[in-house]
Amino acid sequence: MPETTEGIDFDELGICRACNSSEQKMHVDWDERKKTLESILDEAKENAAKQNLGYDCIVPISGGKDSVYQLHVITKIYGMRVLAVTASHNWYSKVGWYNLVNALEEFDVDHMMYTPARSTVNKAASRSLGAIGDACWHCHSGVGAYVLHVATKFKIPLLIWGESIAESSGRASHFEPVRKFDRDYFLKVSAKLTPEEIAQDNEEKRSYHMFEPPTAEECEEAGVRGIHLGDFLFWDEERQTEFIKEKYHWLEDKIEGTYKGYKSAECIMPGMHDYTNYLKRGFGRATIHASMDVRNGLLNRDDAIEIAEEYDQVEPEVLNYYLKITGLSREEFYETMKSKRKKVLSDKLIPVRNLDNQDIKKPFVLELIEDMRKNNKSQ
Repeated sequence: MPETTEGIDFDELGICRACNSSEQKMHVDWDERKKTLESILDEAKENAAKQNLGYDCIVPISGGKDSVYQLHVITKIYGMRVLAVTASHNWYSKVGWYNLVNALEEFDVDHMMYTPARSTVNKAASRSLGAIGDACWHCHSGVGAYVLHVATKFKIPLLIWGESIAESSGRASHFEPVRKFDRDYFLKVSAKLTPEEIAQDNEEKRSYHMFEPPTAEECEEAGVRGIHLGDFLFWDEERQTEFIKEKYHWLEDKIEGTYKGYKSAECIMPGMHDYTNYLKRGFGRATIHASMDVRNGLLNRDDAIEIAEEYDQVEPEVLNYYLKITGLSREEFYETMKSKRKKVLSDKLIPVRNLDNQDIKKPFVLELIEDMRKNNKSQ
């Protein structure tokens, strides 16, 4: 992984934590960790039964590959009674919306969803770029805060996430995992700023109410605990993706910025998110995927670098939609991203390839509304 990766750490031999974690993965006693997982799940079942609660646990889902596999493990293998919870970014793609609804039908689970207003999303996307250097603050914040609201309100303490942070980020390893999931986990990992810090006035802050997690006291009173299945089960996203495609009819999609069709397939914006990472840090999603493929023995390093260079530097089509909803010009976007560039890259040329595609990609729900209105007029 590049040295500009957030939170990356190198050992005395110059090997990064992501590579060390990949090596560790081969030496973990996964049978023992599976027993630990089973103990956690059994305890959650017993406590739910004793307290006559409706659910054993919460599984946060987007409809993406990981959350669908999470539901398979928790419902089909361990027989947990699940409340599925979705913090919508309101940027769902057509394939992503299908995958979400299909998963709810396949696994026959109860579901709660929070969808922020379009104006709130657009406003947050505009603030987000200058504040944290990507367009997705409301998603980073919402995915953590809303799930905690549901957990504390309905007294469902166990939250079950999917991929371990040790898989790709370099911010943890399998021998040094994230020790504590608390109310500020997503603030520290991805959101970076609270609603109060990102809002320009009190009225705007009110529109971000669901992005502010419950208090630490409320979380403690509810006994909230979050785990990642990837810390307990050998995580193989390639095989898992093939499995859910065959077993549960999950669909891949064309994802801007990478050569794989399964990561963030639920959203129209991953290309935008990863392109801003490229402009800040000099690498995008294709580098992350190619690096994982090298570590997993699926690519050699030379081919991986060639693939990453082909995809990372391409300006995504969805940038046009982002500029439309925020009112920013292309020049303002690039100036903002230049100010966010890491110091080690400040005097380097960051090559950009513009495909001159002026189509405006839109969330599926907006396309659907427009199509229905056109059909209504024609009738």
